[in-house]
Amino acid sequence: MTVAAPLFQIEDLHVSVEGHEILRGVDLVVGAGEVHALMGPNGSGKSTLANTLLGNPEYEVTSGRILFKGDDITAWPTDVRGKAGLFLAFQYPEEIPGVPVVQFLRQALSARKGIDLSVLELRLSIMDWMKRLDMDPSFGDRYLNEGFSGGEKKRNEVLQMAILEPEMAILDETDSGLDIDALRVVARGVQEVRTTRPDLGVLLITHYQRILDELEPDTVHILVDGRIVDSGGPELARQLEEKGYDAWRA
Repeated sequence: MTVAAPLFQIEDLHVSVEGHEILRGVDLVVGAGEVHALMGPNGSGKSTLANTLLGNPEYEVTSGRILFKGDDITAWPTDVRGKAGLFLAFQYPEEIPGVPVVQFLRQALSARKGIDLSVLELRLSIMDWMKRLDMDPSFGDRYLNEGFSGGEKKRNEVLQMAILEPEMAILDETDSGLDIDALRVVARGVQEVRTTRPDLGVLLITHYQRILDELEPDTVHILVDGRIVDSGGPELARQLEEKGYDAWRA
C-alpha cells in the first residue's frame, strides 16, 4: 500500500545569501489541515526561509529540497509554485498603484485555476468574503495596498488566500505591526478560511506568542541560527514567552 506524500515538506534545506550560509539544514513537514508556527529571534533565518519558499532567486539553495504534494519544487519559479497551490502572505505587501483589488484578484485567479470568472461573479464572491473578514465593501475598488493601513494590507492578504483557494499557505509575520484588535480580525480571517477549506496547510512564521493565542497551532518550531532546535505543541510557545530564546541557543 502506497503512503500518500505529506502536503508540504522541507528536507535538510541549506540556503546561502551572497555566499553566506543562513539556513543550515532545516527539516519540516506540514500535513493537510495542520497549522505549524515557526518562531525565532531576529537574524535566525525566518525571512530567508520565507523568501526561499517563495522562490526568490536571490536566495540560493545549496543543498536539500522543498516538496509540495510529493513534487520537488526547489527549482520551480514563483509563479509556477503559486499556480500549483502554494500561497505566500508577505510581511510587507507591496503597493500596486492603478490596479484595483478586484482586477488583481481576477488575474491571479485566472492564472491559478485557468478559469475566467466574470467581474460580477468575482465581485459577489469577494463581497461575501469581505463581509466575513469584516472589510469595507468599497475595498475592492481601491488600488492594491495603496494607502492601506497595516491591518488593511494584512486583511487583503487573507482575502487573497480565501479567493485563490491554495492548498498550502505560508504566512510571513502576518502579525507584525498590528494592534491587538487588527490581529484578532486577521487571525479570525485565517480561521474562517480554514473552516471553509479544512485541508489547508498553514505555516505561520512569527516573532510573537499573541497570534498563537488566536490561531492555536498543532506544532511550534523554534529556529535559531539557521536550524530548528526544538519542536512541540502550543506549550512550547508559552515556554518561549517565559524563558526567551537564550534557553535554546547553543
